[in-house]
Amino acid sequence: MATYQCPVCDYVYDEAKGAPREGFPAGTSWASVPDDWCCPDCGVREKLDFEPAS
Repeated sequence: MATYQCPVCDYVYDEAKGAPREGFPAGTSWASVPDDWCCPDCGVREKLDFEPAS
C-alpha cells in the first residue's frame, strides 16, 4: 500500500488507513479516490497535486 502527501500542509493519505471521515475506508486505493477530492486538512490542494510519500 502506498501513501500520498499534500504539498501544502503535509497531510498524508495512507491507502492502508484510508480516510474514514472522508468516506474512504481502510484499504481504499488512491486510484479509487475521486480526482476532484480536496485535502481534508487545508482544502487547498486537490488529489492531482498530491505527491507519493516515502
